[in-house]
Amino acid sequence: MLEVSIVGGSGYAGGELVRLLLGHPEVTIKQVTSERSAGKFIRALHPNLRKQTDMKFVSVEKLESCDVLFLALPHGVTMHRLAEMRAKAPVIIDLSADFRLNNPADYPTWYEHEHTVPDELGRFVYGCPELHRDEIRRADWIASPGCMSITSILGLYPLFQAGVVDTALPVVIEAKTGSSGSGGAPGLGSHHPERSGAMRSFKPTGHRHSAEIIQELTVDGAAPNIAFSATSIEAVRGILATSHVFLTEPLADKDLWQIYRPAYKDEPFMRLVKENAGVHRYPEPKLLSGSNYCDVGFERDAHSNRVVVMAATDNLMKGASGQAVQSFNIRMGFCETLGLEFPGLHPI
Repeated sequence: MLEVSIVGGSGYAGGELVRLLLGHPEVTIKQVTSERSAGKFIRALHPNLRKQTDMKFVSVEKLESCDVLFLALPHGVTMHRLAEMRAKAPVIIDLSADFRLNNPADYPTWYEHEHTVPDELGRFVYGCPELHRDEIRRADWIASPGCMSITSILGLYPLFQAGVVDTALPVVIEAKTGSSGSGGAPGLGSHHPERSGAMRSFKPTGHRHSAEIIQELTVDGAAPNIAFSATSIEAVRGILATSHVFLTEPLADKDLWQIYRPAYKDEPFMRLVKENAGVHRYPEPKLLSGSNYCDVGFERDAHSNRVVVMAATDNLMKGASGQAVQSFNIRMGFCETLGLEFPGLHPI
């Protein structure tokens, strides 16, 4: 059994990590840290874990050595504590944005601060198994992707790899996201009277997840022109990324299927959802709650070279903790789906 610890276990992503790793047959959770809640039972903050664990949060100052360390800290914190965390475990999986980008110059542009340890960026592997599985197998440091970025990337990646996207035109992405993506700290944007019934554009331009999308969809040094917008909706979990892509030439449905099917046919958590009829004929985040799946669908515009690509995830699972555990399984040589088999609920 491997001993794993979670640093920053009081938030939603940290709580999902605890839930998933409690049920993992090859893992023992050694410690879970929280500075504000040190000494409290984990179930006090994550009530779904009642009768699942009697562990209490500890301060990070009491963190002991373990085999693998999951970091679920706020953005901008890990880079300042990397040396300290490295001393605790040989394998680190970081859920923050601190090491997702390869170019240190991107941090002032997208995160409005310099990177404090830029030389370490190249040592982290971007933790998207569908794109970087072989690198993850050999990586001791893994940077888990952002929720809206990975949903968008997985929807678009096969088209970019096939070379059918007209890179002279922008790819327009509009991502709708639930309130849990903002974290557990209360704020006006998540206050019930303000959030209830809302369909609010909160970052129509300049969203930081654009940087990851550009980085991962760059092919042969040619960076895509990404126009990304983010919208809050009245949901707790879930992301639906709707992308408008202009192709170099008209492609029939069968041509698009021939691009997407080979790309994802062997991927355990990728599903192509494109039915001829029915209310669920396209990807729907609600159906993915609690699951590690990413559902992808597409619709060809009969009047132009435009294809509308729809991708859906649970932002706390495939968009955060589930994907981190998936990368953990790959790195440690376990079955990739171990502890992640839950298929979601319907209806919910």
